[in-house]
Amino acid sequence: MAVYFIVSYNSFVKKEEKVKQQWSEVQNSYQRRMDLIPNLVNTVKGIAAFEQTTIVKLTEARAKAASVNVDSNNPNATDYQKQSDAQDELAGAANNLLVTIEKYPDLQATASFRGLQAQLEGTERRIKFARKDFNAAVADFNKTVRSFPKNLVAGLFGFKVKEGFTADEGSDKSKEIKF
Repeated sequence: MAVYFIVSYNSFVKKEEKVKQQWSEVQNSYQRRMDLIPNLVNTVKGIAAFEQTTIVKLTEARAKAASVNVDSNNPNATDYQKQSDAQDELAGAANNLLVTIEKYPDLQATASFRGLQAQLEGTERRIKFARKDFNAAVADFNKTVRSFPKNLVAGLFGFKVKEGFTADEGSDKSKEIKF
């Protein structure tokens, strides 16, 4: 019986560490986005003089996203949501910049802009997969926490169900982009 408790406890620890590792990957992808955006903005500023408010909104969203800190050792659903909301705002501002840029064919033709745009698109894909992997790790952990008889061990040692990413309300409907 003691062996079962030891094995179960170690299983919970491994799965909880996997959740933390996957959350770190999400944060790593967010940081990549944060690092790319100033380069994209500077490239755009250097080539096109267009609506300044677009760049200001992007810069403000980046600053807001940079100010959200999550304790990697003890992440919780509230922290996930705060960071996710700030990052979603940043992604929206970056997408608005890309849509605005479509009006400027000279900018689209520059190799540096095309490279940065591809990097940003790749980063968005990385974020998508990092979130997916994080949710898979959370689901695996939660399945173990809730399954009998391991739920008895989980309760004894204080392992609780964790929350993953969920879709924002209304995200099932496409957003209209206006020029």
